[in-house]
Amino acid sequence: MEFKLGAQGIDLSFDHAYCIGYSGRDVEKTKAHINELKELGVPEPDSIPEIYHLDPYLFRQDNDISIIGDRSSGEAEIVVIFDGDKRYVTLGSDHTDRELETVSIHKSKQLCAKPIADSVWEFEDVEGHWDDLELRSYVYDDDKWTLYQEDKVSGILPYGKLMDALNEFGAHLNSTVVYCGTVPLVDGFKYPDKFKAELVDANRNKSIQLEYGVSKL
Repeated sequence: MEFKLGAQGIDLSFDHAYCIGYSGRDVEKTKAHINELKELGVPEPDSIPEIYHLDPYLFRQDNDISIIGDRSSGEAEIVVIFDGDKRYVTLGSDHTDRELETVSIHKSKQLCAKPIADSVWEFEDVEGHWDDLELRSYVYDDDKWTLYQEDKVSGILPYGKLMDALNEFGAHLNSTVVYCGTVPLVDGFKYPDKFKAELVDANRNKSIQLEYGVSKL
């Protein structure tokens, strides 16, 4: 898979892929969110955070994805890619089937493609201000883009704790893509035909964008 790193291109491949769920830094808020989801029929996770091991083929740089049903939605995620001794940061969308989520969160994540941006940053360039990075997403509704998510990465577990969770799980961290978590929704789930997101580094005046359409089979 080809990515842009500044003015140059790099090729990165994935042999392993993981999504980290329930990775909010405020554990009490995370537990309250779990209870809210239980009322909607979503099963309680086995652990906090929860690691979902997925097939790497799901992770794509596509302008459109195809889904089954009409209740799926994206989530802006900060992403870390491991390539030998190098680490890169980018943006992805953990697109998930919300109906199947009430049966099995793991299955719901495996069902949908996971769009990923075509640009990366070197991890070292953002490591010192990781918590200041911002995630935003938008859904296309009523012929206009509406804000769907907005918060700093400080709302997600610190990078070190995310790595601790992956290591405890036994994750393979080479030729690997990890979706590290998302930020709260502004106003509940939406099921749009278009989704876009951005990862903003205000300290360096840089951003990474992602946009894709959703086609129903």
